[in-house]
Order: sequence, then structure tokens, then C-alpha cells
Amino acid sequence: MQHHLRPAGLPPVNGYSHAVVATGTLVAVSGQVPLDASGALVGCPGPDGEPADPQAQIRQVFTNLGAALAAAGAGWGDVAKLTVFLTDLADLPVFRTVRDEFVDTGRPPACSLVQVAALVHPEFRVEIDALAVVSG
Repeated sequence: MQHHLRPAGLPPVNGYSHAVVATGTLVAVSGQVPLDASGALVGCPGPDGEPADPQAQIRQVFTNLGAALAAAGAGWGDVAKLTVFLTDLADLPVFRTVRDEFVDTGRPPACSLVQVAALVHPEFRVEIDALAVVSG
């Protein structure tokens, strides 16, 4: 896999590659949300109106992505592209911190990030899907 972090004429990046070239078997991972293996919402708002915990939600999403990748015979090093949906751009620094615990920051995947008004469940703050390429 070839990662082109900053080709000539493109702006600086913050944790992603502008382009990734890969050959192999494509693995498409559906958007993952902050539900644990039992289907319980992680990082949900507290009973007294405490806000949802974006770090817990983002970490659960990356954990779920890792499990889906492994089930398909792929790993984080095979990820060519992430698409991130955040309901609040204030969560972006937390997203970057958690993402960097999972991806190779020296060879990061390409990435798109979109702020959305809402996700399928009103308490979800994040959803992420992935494209990976497994060689050989």
C-alpha cells in the first residue's frame, strides 16, 4: 500500500493521507456506531443531564471497526479509507487522539470527515465506516 500524505500542491494534513494506492481484495466495513457487543450504547448521557462521553463513543466505534476488520481477515494496516460522521465538530480533537491509537500515524489512511445534524440514534455522536485492502 502506498500512502501519499502530501503530494505537491496539496495542503498540509492532520492525521490522514491525501491518497492511498492499494492492490488486493477490497473489504468494505459498514458504518460502526457506539454500541458494544451486547447492543448497549457506550458513553450515553447520564440520568441527570450529563452530556454523552465522546471519547468513550469514539473508542467503541474504533473497537467495533477493528472487530469487523478482523472478521474479514484485515487489520488496521490494511485500511485505505475512513469516512467519519460527527454530530459535533467539538469532538474532532478527541476523534484525532483516539484514531491515532488505532491507525499507523506514519502511514495513515485517506479520510473524509462530515458534520451531520444527527445519526440514526439521537444519542450517537459518531459513526465511521472503512475501506480496507488485503493483499495476497
